[in-house]
Amino acid sequence: MAGDARAALLDRCVAFLKENGFSELSLREIAAGAGTSHRMLIYHFGSREGLLAEVVRRVEDEQRAALAALATGSDDPVEVSRQFWRRLADPALAPAERLFFEIYAHALHGRSWTGPFRASVVAAWTGPVEELFVRLGFDETEARWRARLGLAATRGLLLDLLVTGDRELLDAAADLFARLVTAPRSQ
Repeated sequence: MAGDARAALLDRCVAFLKENGFSELSLREIAAGAGTSHRMLIYHFGSREGLLAEVVRRVEDEQRAALAALATGSDDPVEVSRQFWRRLADPALAPAERLFFEIYAHALHGRSWTGPFRASVVAAWTGPVEELFVRLGFDETEARWRARLGLAATRGLLLDLLVTGDRELLDAAADLFARLVTAPRSQ
């Protein structure tokens, strides 16, 4: 029951924060926007930072589900990559993505509240992306390498887009990367 209440509260916080932005709001402002009290947020998430880390985890879960749906709907890995990039590059996701990188920076400094984030930020993505590369015919080792490269390159392109806003150039770079990373290994 408590898990259901926590999940429902997180749903409301995610919806509010996606619409209103993230990092500048206090815990009390987030609570008011989600229709609860700051004490309930502290009870369920420990702190403002703990809540924001959970918000990022939820958004990342949504992105992985979207990638899986795209991959299931197409046999063309380049087109899947293009569609996924368009989803990631959607300006509506920019507040959540800025929060992702903000929490990533805190994780780099080993903040204690980022423990679950550090544990999942790479690991939660590598398995599903490796499976996509195995489906493309790459052996498990090659699939692991390409998955890690894909994750790092996509995050780098996204960070560049958030900082520079150079959409045309980065869309072209993402397209080139999709073609390169899915191409058969040259012998």
